[in-house]
Amino acid sequence: MKSLALPFWTLLAPVLAWIAYFAIGGMAGTLPSVLLSVVLIAGVLAAVHHAEVVAHRVGEPFGTIILALAVTVIEVSLLVSLMSSGGEKTAALARDTVFAAIMIILTFIIGICILVGGVKFREQFVTKHAATSALVALTAILVLTLVLPNYTISRPGPQYTNPQLIFAAVVSLIIYASFIMIQSVRHRDYFLPKDEKGNLNDAEDTHATPPSDKTTFTSLFLLIACLGAVVLLAKKLSPSLEAGVASIGAPNSLVGIIIAMIVLLPECIAAIQAARKDRLQTSMNLALGSALASIGLTIPAVAIYTLFSHTTVLLGIDTTSTVLLILSIFTVMLSLVTGKTNVLYGVVLLTIFAAYLFLNIFP
Repeated sequence: MKSLALPFWTLLAPVLAWIAYFAIGGMAGTLPSVLLSVVLIAGVLAAVHHAEVVAHRVGEPFGTIILALAVTVIEVSLLVSLMSSGGEKTAALARDTVFAAIMIILTFIIGICILVGGVKFREQFVTKHAATSALVALTAILVLTLVLPNYTISRPGPQYTNPQLIFAAVVSLIIYASFIMIQSVRHRDYFLPKDEKGNLNDAEDTHATPPSDKTTFTSLFLLIACLGAVVLLAKKLSPSLEAGVASIGAPNSLVGIIIAMIVLLPECIAAIQAARKDRLQTSMNLALGSALASIGLTIPAVAIYTLFSHTTVLLGIDTTSTVLLILSIFTVMLSLVTGKTNVLYGVVLLTIFAAYLFLNIFP
């Protein structure tokens, strides 16, 4: 079969995105915002295509790991940049950003993938060991970094002391590195798409001729370029988003949720496309791998920055957020632990996501 190619628009999109960022990124008004939104969406779609090329060349689960790491590295860079320029008012930025990303991944991305796959195929299949491996690692990191700070007594408020912060950062890295080893080396077979009988799910694109090394490296470079442009354009659009959110009387935290959704859009589209091809395991690799990378790498990076810059970082989430987080993890666990999914699981997860959005607008 024909190998994956690079359509011209996927080469043009990142170039236009970066040109738009430098040329009209500083302009105010409706027209510049609309233009930035258009090139942002084009950049997202191009990123998805390049991610598929790289993933097809290196195989699963390495392709999903590359996409997760690329997005996380750019997210961390943006987060540290905002914290360095925002001062004390950004003390809760890391917590809010990570929590928004986790809730979007656990409830929206996983929910929509299960729903789409269930509508088309009635039932889809995942490897139980892959789901439990990812969720046990994710649960431990989430509790240690976002919940436990509320209950330590060395320092008042939802924050760690420096030794506690270092410990949480080291533990996060150890857990994430252990998961990557399990996913890519020791138990790689857990994370390969399989059918009901446990046989490898040979989708049509599996038989396509792998792209050449030149095409793969070109796509990898353009993937990073697209993701960088998406994050920076989202940052430029944030003032317009803030104005729109303020006009409806919603809290400012909704802006962070919208930006997180934009940044996670490439992974969301790639996950949905995999679910539509009856490769739900690939969708879960993308979603859960991204969640682990998001918190497992972001928290250590923020810890290093705060220790060297002598700034404050608030990590503990409030009671409402804790309840929603526990409910989300518990529901995802029940949805995947049997190895079979249907539309009900997707509907329930999407209603939890709706509750998360609703309680952010009407706390």
